[in-house]
Amino acid sequence: MSDRVHNVLFLCTGNSARSIMAEAILNGLGKGQFKAYSAGTDPAGAVNPHAINILRACGYDVSSLRSKNWQEFAGSAGATDVPELDLIITVCDEAAGESCPIWPGEPMTVHWGIADPAKATGSEAEIAAAFDEAYGQLKRRIDLLLALPIAKLDRLVLSAKLKDIGRSEGATEMAKAG
Repeated sequence: MSDRVHNVLFLCTGNSARSIMAEAILNGLGKGQFKAYSAGTDPAGAVNPHAINILRACGYDVSSLRSKNWQEFAGSAGATDVPELDLIITVCDEAAGESCPIWPGEPMTVHWGIADPAKATGSEAEIAAAFDEAYGQLKRRIDLLLALPIAKLDRLVLSAKLKDIGRSEGATEMAKAG
């Protein structure tokens, strides 16, 4: 990957929590180096309010966040102005197992499986804790991504490093195995 702005798509099933948080974090921290997007294979149609709350509390811009279908980025379903993707990161095991469309460009794909905080049950404090944990895991992984000398790494080495990031603390069993 060259020394330019890289387009990254975070992919999940519902596109309501993990992928949304990752999009906001990378756009906030990776300006000038990355442009992040998110989408879902079966979008929920709305962003989870807990995700919005934690992102706002951390100072991220949430004004343009919305739940989107991955078709918008595959150039199908009448999508226009489709960005050429450099990297697709799945953040849930279900999306990682889906049959993906043919993406514009030749994006690298990696899996960073994280438990779904939207499935958390219990008190408001317990649900908030699940979102805090998912946010922390995504933030640490994105920090590691931002520390990589991307322009100096060939595709094979970069792919291996990105997969290692996906196996870091909090990874789902599928991500650890990948």
